[in-house]
Amino acid sequence: VDLSGSYGSNNARGLGSVFGGVRVDPSVDVFGGAVYRTQGNYKDGAGTEIGNTGNDLAAGLMKFTVRPADGHEVKIGGIFQDFNYDVGQFNRGPVLTAAQRALYQGSSVYGTSLQNYTGTLSWKYSQPDDTWFDWSVNLYGNRTNSDQTKTYHYSTSGSGYCGAGNYGNNISGCIGDKRGYNLDTIGIDANNTSRFEYGNWRTAVTYGVDAFNDKVTTWDSRGNSNITTPGGERTVSGGFIQVKNNYAHWLEVIGAARYDHYELSSNSSTASGSRLSPKVTLGLTPIAGFTPYVAYAEGYRAPSITETLIAGAHVTGGGPALFTCGDGTTGLFCLIPNTALRPEVGKNKEVGINLKYDGIFSASDSFRGKINAFRNDVDNYIELVGSTPQVSQLGPAYGLYSKYYQYQNIPRARIEGVEVETNYDAGMWFVGVNAAVIRGTNPDTGLGLVSVPARKVVTTGGLRLLDRQLTIAAQWASYAANTNLPTGYLPGTSYDLVNLNIAYRPTADVTLNFSIDNLLNNYYRPYAIPGSSADGSSQNDILFSSPGPGIVYKGGIKVHFGGA
Repeated sequence: VDLSGSYGSNNARGLGSVFGGVRVDPSVDVFGGAVYRTQGNYKDGAGTEIGNTGNDLAAGLMKFTVRPADGHEVKIGGIFQDFNYDVGQFNRGPVLTAAQRALYQGSSVYGTSLQNYTGTLSWKYSQPDDTWFDWSVNLYGNRTNSDQTKTYHYSTSGSGYCGAGNYGNNISGCIGDKRGYNLDTIGIDANNTSRFEYGNWRTAVTYGVDAFNDKVTTWDSRGNSNITTPGGERTVSGGFIQVKNNYAHWLEVIGAARYDHYELSSNSSTASGSRLSPKVTLGLTPIAGFTPYVAYAEGYRAPSITETLIAGAHVTGGGPALFTCGDGTTGLFCLIPNTALRPEVGKNKEVGINLKYDGIFSASDSFRGKINAFRNDVDNYIELVGSTPQVSQLGPAYGLYSKYYQYQNIPRARIEGVEVETNYDAGMWFVGVNAAVIRGTNPDTGLGLVSVPARKVVTTGGLRLLDRQLTIAAQWASYAANTNLPTGYLPGTSYDLVNLNIAYRPTADVTLNFSIDNLLNNYYRPYAIPGSSADGSSQNDILFSSPGPGIVYKGGIKVHFGGA
């Protein structure tokens, strides 16, 4: 049994958990546990409280394992999670004049209760002397249910409440109105590996199939969230075969192919597609620990229900509407469905070196490293695209805004970069440096892609003292903002984060932890912000919600009872 508890500042971050297992005999064991976590709204590095960042989480899991015969293992598992939090962009700032209301627009806030249930059943078989069969079959089901109640409405006159002569916001309804979303998923995957040897050649053939079905249902007592978050059904399936060949200890060749198929439907439309995608990898190990490789792989991503079917006006939160959409609703902009949206097809080229060395300067030290460069050319890349900015209903004095947004296929997109991972462990001390320089662009326009992560360098180092019972570690993470963005996006910030961690084991069964996150208390916004105007200022509500937490102090204890 493991008992853990911790508490942190910024703001009242509490965590408690208990996990335990029992081995009835070599063929049966049971494992289970529960965790509770809570925190209030945190403050960013500038000392400003960020609304809707508080949350509560209660979760539990149970796993039952049976080994009915040699090589066979059957597992039955279940996970439950219950989240409670507020969602929505709150209004922060004065709202007494029309100009202030246009600047400080906040949308509705919803108290949210979300439950997630997952059940799994797996059956695995593996025997060292059985070269024909090494298989696994997994069945799973998941339900995610979200119930929301509107708790806040941007208003200066109480019009968020419904009553005589007041029908509330025509998009999000009134305070107290309810809405909900439900996602049910069932799936299966099965695979087997057969192994052969001929002289110095070793061959492993892996083949399998998988499929899952998503059903999304939404309801809204008032408003149109069941339009902007549409319901529907999606089925995704596929099969694959991979042949892995090794010659002696210096050559590895992998060839594979995968077939994918999807079908998507709603009350008003359907879509489907399929494709065969190849993969090939070549690796050489001319000297021990040094393995250069090259790889080519194609991937296939079906569009989601929301990307295909989303429609309606974006909520204003009660502020002045910028546009009237084709269905008569008003909002900041109009979302347009795209039933002709096509799947993304990625063609990734990669070259790299894997490094693995032990006993370099002493008998117990080790070095691990990976360096790789890649270019992924994506056909039909899916991106949310805004129309040419124009004058809104507020008039030219308030600037230009995009009236329409739609998920569209960009004919070509390119994501390329270099990644480096290194780690040296000398036992008494350790150090590692991970870096990534990634660029995503539309080759036809030269504009960047919003979803490509920032460039980063993460350095980690530490000491192990008192016969390795005390570990002191520090991490410095430096991120550079992606500033090459399409019109209508405000870039995130470049920033540095310094984190410290101390772990001490006074006994074999007790571990004490203390950490400081964001030691320098930096203000940072890690993500680009979507907006309707060129500088993103038309959605200051999102700007207010985007900063990460400032400095956080945390302390905790973990106690172990019983065997390993």
